[in-house]
Amino acid sequence: MKSNIQTTVKSIALLYLFIALCGGFAFFVGFEALVVSNDIHATTTNILSDIFTFRLGIVADGLLLLSEIIVTVLLYKLFKPVNKTQAQIAAAARFAMTALIGINILNKLIVLELLSGASYLTHFTLQQQEALAYIFLQAYGYGSLIWGLFFALHLFIMSRLICTSNFVPKIFAALFFFASAGYFINSMGLFLLPHYADILNTIVLLTIPAELSLVFWFLFKGINQDAWEKVNAN
Repeated sequence: MKSNIQTTVKSIALLYLFIALCGGFAFFVGFEALVVSNDIHATTTNILSDIFTFRLGIVADGLLLLSEIIVTVLLYKLFKPVNKTQAQIAAAARFAMTALIGINILNKLIVLELLSGASYLTHFTLQQQEALAYIFLQAYGYGSLIWGLFFALHLFIMSRLICTSNFVPKIFAALFFFASAGYFINSMGLFLLPHYADILNTIVLLTIPAELSLVFWFLFKGINQDAWEKVNAN
């Protein structure tokens, strides 16, 4: 049992790092770096001139999607002994987030189709094609705000589970609560006050070290094995 649960913990950490790399590339390199705010033509030009990077962003989203399913199950396995109901809520929220990420990938795929030069697109003018592509790019950004709400719920419940457990330092409960608040404020804030996007996006970026802190702890320190086995036996 001992080696099994520590292997699970290390697997969570490695998957989390892989998710962070894929998500960072998909959003910042394969999306944000190519989109020029309020400039439809420049955005289209950027994508068409670096279409491979845009496609790599889609692949990264897909790899993230598959990894999220695995890490959600492993997190449930780790924290189920602490509180089964809360662990189920955390898993359900993360699964819902994952489903929304999958749906959100469609926005990028539609952009590819709109810019593909297919013959049936001649029913639209070039300007209309570019405008439609830009709308779906905006939808991709909005989609991240929607799944961010489910991630905020997941992080909040995780903070409660960590606080209750005796096998993970409680400081990480505070960090996960901070991360949860950051995602919630970012999503709701951009729905209500889009003109403050720069400030709100900075807030969510500040939560990344809070999330990754537990990942590196898992990777290099693991968990308190005896404490986990004790709560698992109850």
